[in-house]
Amino acid sequence: MQAADVMTKDVITVSPQTEVREIVELLIKHRISAVPVVDANHKVLGIVSEGDLMRRVENDTDKRDSWWLSALFSGANDAEKYIKSHGRKAVDVMSTDLVTIKDDMPLYKIAQTLEKHHIKRVPVVKDGKLVGIVSRANLLQGFAVVASGATESGSDTDQNLRDKVVRELVDKVGLTGGRINVVVSEGEVQLWGLVENGTEKKAAGVAAEGIKGVKSVVNNLGVAPPAARAY
Repeated sequence: MQAADVMTKDVITVSPQTEVREIVELLIKHRISAVPVVDANHKVLGIVSEGDLMRRVENDTDKRDSWWLSALFSGANDAEKYIKSHGRKAVDVMSTDLVTIKDDMPLYKIAQTLEKHHIKRVPVVKDGKLVGIVSRANLLQGFAVVASGATESGSDTDQNLRDKVVRELVDKVGLTGGRINVVVSEGEVQLWGLVENGTEKKAAGVAAEGIKGVKSVVNNLGVAPPAARAY
């Protein structure tokens, strides 16, 4: 299996000028932990994660300090810290030391990449443009399919089926924003992720079963607890 077989394609993104407040709202609304920052051509410029925003909150406790005075004696690094903690747009707070992968990278290499760089997710690019994102969860889902006895690489037919299932879930069931992931191997569809209620879970299963060419569906979707849906 490769990145294209497990990546989330319906990626929530922001522009460099998106305000931090809007980014926080997107993370909460879609229950995601990071958003790529892209330009008008969908080229990845950086990423804003929960970690970036948490550091911002922590640095906010230093508001009473005389920043310009400490910067005068401490050097440029404090200037960068100030921008991170006081900037109001994505371009100010995003991490730019970005690691990306191609859509044909095998799962084991993706796992090595995440481990090497100590990251939880990695954007997938093709021809310089963002086409998806692979998280640790996506990776584990792919390994689960492989461990079940499926082939190591998904076929073109499997990828076409995956595209059809994803489109059906987005267009007809309304499951958007990378809330669930679809993995297909030898015609078997596995659904992963969280939904709001049992009705959505059942609807996702019915939608996948209705796609021509799908041999079977394993519905691993979980229902988010009320507390998780409230935040």
